[in-house]
Amino acid sequence: MKLISTFVVKASDLGLHGNLFGGRMLAKADEAGAAFASEAARSTMLVTVSFGSVEFKRPVKLGRIVKMYGETTKIGTSSISINLEARSFNTFTGKETPVFSTDAVFVRIDDEGSPIPIDKTKIDG
Repeated sequence: MKLISTFVVKASDLGLHGNLFGGRMLAKADEAGAAFASEAARSTMLVTVSFGSVEFKRPVKLGRIVKMYGETTKIGTSSISINLEARSFNTFTGKETPVFSTDAVFVRIDDEGSPIPIDKTKIDG
């Protein structure tokens, strides 16, 4: 998996129990996933279509660095599927602990919002 985003958990990110709010993690995953999918598809005209099963594995506390990793799992005619995993990074030990995972699908669209093909000739590899 490739490192695609990093953020620090701030007080405004916390939920009722003092942990990173799940909705905030989903928003960060959506943003990082969209940027990663756009890079892979060589187009910024992508929209989120779906998230698969979402697993919150461990709580994340204030001040923690969270690293988001992604990998492309499938490129269809107009869609790109990616796997996302967030890991809490311990600055003292360098250890990364998985805290969140999901799969997401993004679709390339035209100006009217209709799906259009991803130009696979522009994709590396």
